[in-house]
Amino acid sequence: MYVWARMARMMATARSRGPYLIGDESRLAFRCLPTDIDFNSHLNNARYMMLADLGRIDIFLRAGLIALARRNGWAPMIGGLQVAYVREIRLWRRFEVISSIETWEGTSVIGRHRFLLDSGETAALIMTTGGVYDRRNRRFLDIDEVVAALGRSAQPRPPTEAERMFMASHQGLRGLAKGPA
Repeated sequence: MYVWARMARMMATARSRGPYLIGDESRLAFRCLPTDIDFNSHLNNARYMMLADLGRIDIFLRAGLIALARRNGWAPMIGGLQVAYVREIRLWRRFEVISSIETWEGTSVIGRHRFLLDSGETAALIMTTGGVYDRRNRRFLDIDEVVAALGRSAQPRPPTEAERMFMASHQGLRGLAKGPA
């Protein structure tokens, strides 16, 4: 089953999971299918990113961000990610993707996706950074502005040391990417 069928299922069941509030989690259940595996008969590394996308889209949909973005010409965009694989997800194994918005500073939001096996063990952890781009004004929006536009009054918590290290690493890699080839 390609990710589009999984996305359709996630979208069809979003209402039953209720609205997403900052500090909540998105929990999506999956099974590792033959279309998900590589030569080692475990979840392909690219599939982790696609399933994390579904977790983010679930959050955006349930928070009202997708509708708000369409109305305002905004585009939620991922800026980068870092992943740690600690256990494999073998063919036919059940697992959950638990996604959350952790915190934000300025125009950058930090997200987390934990791949949890049915045994309760973590298979992988993905940290992401992203933002919301205003296409009309050609700028990334301050996340506080986005939160206010969603009708929320949440305040970000200070980033943890691990989140600060992730952001510093991301900024360093981004600098390399923008430099001469």
